[in-house]
Amino acid sequence: MKYDVIIIGAGVAGLYCARHLPQNLKVLILCKAQPWECNTFYAQGGITIANGKDDIPLHIKDTLDAGSNLNNKNALKLLSEGSLEVLDELIKEDFNIDRDSNNNILFAKEGGHSISRIIHSNGDGTGRMLHTHLIKNLKHTLWKNATIIDLLIEDKKVYGVCVRTLKGILNIYANNVVIASGGVGGLFKYHTNAYTISSDLHGIMLEHNLELRDMEMLQFHPTVYVESPHARKQLISEAVRGDGGMIVDGNNKRFLFDYDKRGELAPRDIVSRAIFDYCMKNKQQAYMDLSNFSEDGFKSRFPNIYRQLTSYGLRIPQDRIPISPAFHYSMGGIATDVDARVINMENLYAIGECANNGTHGANRLASNSLLEGLVFGKIAANNIIDSTISTGERHFPLNNEILEKDGDERLKNILREIMWNKVGIARTQSGLDSALGGIEVMLLSEIGRLLKLRLLVAKQIITQALNRKESLGAHYRID
Repeated sequence: MKYDVIIIGAGVAGLYCARHLPQNLKVLILCKAQPWECNTFYAQGGITIANGKDDIPLHIKDTLDAGSNLNNKNALKLLSEGSLEVLDELIKEDFNIDRDSNNNILFAKEGGHSISRIIHSNGDGTGRMLHTHLIKNLKHTLWKNATIIDLLIEDKKVYGVCVRTLKGILNIYANNVVIASGGVGGLFKYHTNAYTISSDLHGIMLEHNLELRDMEMLQFHPTVYVESPHARKQLISEAVRGDGGMIVDGNNKRFLFDYDKRGELAPRDIVSRAIFDYCMKNKQQAYMDLSNFSEDGFKSRFPNIYRQLTSYGLRIPQDRIPISPAFHYSMGGIATDVDARVINMENLYAIGECANNGTHGANRLASNSLLEGLVFGKIAANNIIDSTISTGERHFPLNNEILEKDGDERLKNILREIMWNKVGIARTQSGLDSALGGIEVMLLSEIGRLLKLRLLVAKQIITQALNRKESLGAHYRID
């Protein structure tokens, strides 16, 4: 089988890339499970849109401030300017955007933003609504239950993918490959990611000596209900704090103001570290206080959060919600240029959370992630359309490594504990050294290929964290 384009991943980045590839190209989208099992579908926050052309410089400044100036300014310029095009396209396609009684678009404010510039759809259901919209308008072929085993790479060119499907393992060839596989959530004990997000493609990049950049920059969402029984923990959107949700201790003290004058509206890394530090030092539990909301008001504004929290037996807004930070987003990823091309490769692209083009720097500004997937998904599509690369007729042997072995699941859980306890919100030299030793021991064990890929990525995260001695953004060294 030979395609013009193979897209790995069916989240916002992959689907928006496909949306901008014409039907005269033969395009195949591959996703690991069902297409809705992706972080886009679960995204509660909105889409950042520069509030007019005059807001572009301020949006860029806010993103730089949140990212500790580790950001690529050229990528930021593309991001912010591209947001206006995204809004125009979504409106033309009749995407449902929340509006007021006069039919004006409602712009919300979230942590780290100087002004209100975030659009939503169905309150806290923006990700689900956007994903459904893109799937409904998809014009290309999508395969479910397809796990990428390897990329077919030779001499700085990718020739296709090796993939496991329900019919077995096969090679599929292509002139261009786009990676849109998401982040690294499956490496951590507490996370907000879809269960399919396990960093496989990051590990494949390392095997082919391709660069992962800023992997130590991991964002922990500050407000997550972690007492749910599921691996993916229940996120309580940044927008809840933007609309009046308060973080308190067991004595109802709003302690965040002891750490930052912005309190609940400080950027995520500051809020996460403050909660972690305060609760450790004072042996306290942090809570989300929703007393500024009426039940009808909260249910209307945040219908999905309301439904999930009440399903756990919580009374909203009367009950205080016990919260903790949990892993949420990877700022680091596969190194690309601002055209979404993987560094040192001719016809390989990476977009969305799996990629690092410098947009987010050391810490992502709230609601810039869906925007990044949209803007750079379109950029990748346009560059593919302009490309004349053809990989010709090639044949690669199948990768027949054993994918899973007995004991892998137990080791995955040990890995998640190590990453949460020693490579999490606050880090030390001794903790990182210990984590690295544990990972290296597991890599020497008899393990399956898919676990090996996770371990390679974990090792790279730890190594880059060890190399950065000073605290910066989401990378916080308490020693």
